Amino acid sequence: MTTNRARRTARAAGLVAVAAAAALSLTACQSGGKDAAGSEEKVSTSPSTGEGGGLGGARTSGAGTGLRTQTTAAHRSTTPAATPRTASPKTPSPVRTQTLPDGSKAEIRKLGAEHYLLKIVNHGDVLGTMEANHRDAGLDANDMFILLTRDGRVQARMGGGHEGPGTFELMGGWTAKVTKVGEDHYRARILGDAGGVSATLDANGQDAGAEVDRVYIVLSAGGVISAHA
Repeated sequence: MTTNRARRTARAAGLVAVAAAAALSLTACQSGGKDAAGSEEKVSTSPSTGEGGGLGGARTSGAGTGLRTQTTAAHRSTTPAATPRTASPKTPSPVRTQTLPDGSKAEIRKLGAEHYLLKIVNHGDVLGTMEANHRDAGLDANDMFILLTRDGRVQARMGGGHEGPGTFELMGGWTAKVTKVGEDHYRARILGDAGGVSATLDANGQDAGAEVDRVYIVLSAGGVISAHA
């Protein structure tokens, strides 16, 4: 009897211990479930409020920054580039035509202040050019002596030349002393009644000319001088 009672007492104690363990396990599970539910509520409510520095707030800020950047880039890409200003084309000055003693035409164009260009044209062909740029210009065109003044006037005459070197009496009472300086280089000093030098023409590889008191003088690079009024 004593042995059976001891066994029943031990079995009862064991059942109590099992029940206590089960109760503790159930309490732990319920507590863990509540903690998990509380955590889920905090995570789920954080994005909706947008408060604090949580993950939801960071994502919202990042999305906003990306949108602004894309909008700015799109605006820049559609902004038209500045159109460069194009200079207006300069209108060329009109050409004045004058008939020369040999029947050809002189086409005179103004290039600027005291700057003129003359073309000798015959049946559409340009036979020669001369340019007066702030000084008179002369040309011996096959014994036709042409003077283009700095203000665009043209004087021309056939023949009447003197071949230098030497001293020659010119029209208008002038005296020309022509000297040879070098190959295709002649110089003429124009002297007045008193013997003073009124002008000097220097034809160095190119003909020269000058208007002296309404007398038009041409000196060629070959030493031929001509004057007419």
